[in-house]
Amino acid sequence: MDQFKDIRPYRDEEIRPVLERLMGDREFLDSIARFYFPRLTGLLPRLMQRAAASRLGKQLSEVKDVATMQDVIAHYMDKMIHDTTTRLTHEGLEALAQDRHYLFISNHRDIVMDPAFVNYMLYHADRDTLQIAIGDNLLKKPFVTDLMRLNKSFIVRRSLKGRELLQALKHLSSYIHWCIENNQNVWIAQREGRAKDGIDKTDPALLKMLAMANRELPLGESLASLHIVPVAISYEYDACDELKAEELYQIEQTGSLTKTDRTDIQSIVTGIIGQKGQVHVSFGTELNIDSDDPDQIAAAIDRQIVQCYRLQDSNFLALERLIEKGWVPAHFASALGEREIQLPSRQEFERRLRVLASHLERHFLFNYANPIINRCGLQ
Repeated sequence: MDQFKDIRPYRDEEIRPVLERLMGDREFLDSIARFYFPRLTGLLPRLMQRAAASRLGKQLSEVKDVATMQDVIAHYMDKMIHDTTTRLTHEGLEALAQDRHYLFISNHRDIVMDPAFVNYMLYHADRDTLQIAIGDNLLKKPFVTDLMRLNKSFIVRRSLKGRELLQALKHLSSYIHWCIENNQNVWIAQREGRAKDGIDKTDPALLKMLAMANRELPLGESLASLHIVPVAISYEYDACDELKAEELYQIEQTGSLTKTDRTDIQSIVTGIIGQKGQVHVSFGTELNIDSDDPDQIAAAIDRQIVQCYRLQDSNFLALERLIEKGWVPAHFASALGEREIQLPSRQEFERRLRVLASHLERHFLFNYANPIINRCGLQ
């Protein structure tokens, strides 16, 4: 019995039928047309939808299973990396056993790009690509759900309440354990929602959920069977830095955040097409779990993520500015050390500040500076 059909990614035999369904989805084709032909689609929507369908049909003509779908996605990733990054590097993956499959728990800065970059590294290292956890809050349209499940994403049902939510979390936990037991790598963010302030903290509730499938076992033993590896992803420039600052400012002023149907879509698109500068993915080591306390285990994950995080010029420039404005104590100047900031980095950072609304500057700067401040707290 296919007990995980409601949340799992699509399987080989489902790929072609889903693609055919998408090719007949007018809303999906309109979105693709607006991506390919933004101006003409407003004037000639039906014609541009047909043009988009024709282009997609050619690109997807050879896709017949999950593996060939991953090949197409890798091609799109190559173009995105060329267009939006200046350098992409990684470390630590070579130290992980080739014959073992892992649950990668990473910091969360970008909705789509965080798992995409981890996946890209695995793909080009000839390792099995990821099953990716994605919240149902992002799946408000059927074609978006199809796209995500085509890309090996499984659904985290966050919108449920009470007993239904409890059952859904146990179901999710069982699926993640099933993946690891059946030689599938898995990615999940260290907490619900992106870090908008640059503070990477693992939610202990995530670890409790992961252990729910094996309640007869001590929590630590259940988690150890997942072979957890912390991952730190660092972006020289956060493509959504201004959007995040606006959200934090709104919460600061009103006590809440008002989201529309397009809020998450805007963040997804901005994260994909926005400039990122240098991007680094650092794989930690498999967690040695010797506790049943979720807070202690979360702290161990956080230590690896904070220590593995590659600090960029933008982090130091933000801290420098915060010190100048008196928004952090002067003793943090020691954290600047002997860092030599390259002139192009300084010019680009100052350009981004010039076009930023002044009331957003504080949140903007802390988003970049907090990785250094957090590391100082561990020393």
